[in-house]
Amino acid sequence: MSYCVNCGVELDSSLKECPLCNTPVINPNNPDTVLAGDSYPASKGEVEVVKRKDLGLLLTVVLSATSITCLLLNMLVFKGALWSFMVIGVCICLFFFAFPAVIYTKCPLYLSLLADGAAVATYLYLITFLTNDSRWFWELGLYIAVMVTALIELFTLLARSFPFNILSGSLYLFTETAVFCVALELLIRNYYNDALCISWSAVVLTVCAIIDITLITILTKKRLRNEVNRRLHF
Repeated sequence: MSYCVNCGVELDSSLKECPLCNTPVINPNNPDTVLAGDSYPASKGEVEVVKRKDLGLLLTVVLSATSITCLLLNMLVFKGALWSFMVIGVCICLFFFAFPAVIYTKCPLYLSLLADGAAVATYLYLITFLTNDSRWFWELGLYIAVMVTALIELFTLLARSFPFNILSGSLYLFTETAVFCVALELLIRNYYNDALCISWSAVVLTVCAIIDITLITILTKKRLRNEVNRRLHF
């Protein structure tokens, strides 16, 4: 027993079309009754792939338009403070962050990271136009941006120069975290003209040192390393 797919009327097995609405009777078990081209399209549709240069152009236009319009709005309407510099700084950072992935994929990784650090430093400098004093940038903000960029560059160099896995990556990360916290506390103390000594960063340094010693032990002992890899599915 079969029914018309269009009107639902009961059909006889010998019928070729529905007697009520003249809809062709299609038996999926009999390929001869399937109308070619009716149920399945003969050609496959494909969506045109967007090229990277088009994405790069779109990104550049959007960020440039955002920066220019905010600057004009700041100059002509809301003149109280240079708030547009904040927006411009964010647009600069977004452009350099997306540059190697969207616009120029062949850009060397180290150069790309350096450009990212320079963009962040530029953003911090633009913030100084909203503050009464730029001393915080030249004696603190700039050094922090340079230090973070250098640590990221070093992490990338180590990851690409030596065999990299979760254990070795954790070793690099905790070591650089300890260095960063100690250097950060010393920079802050120097900015406020305090005595150059460590307090809270000493706690971070101690914890990271314990973790680093543990990781070095695991990495240097093959049986321990294999056991950790097996249990944690590294």
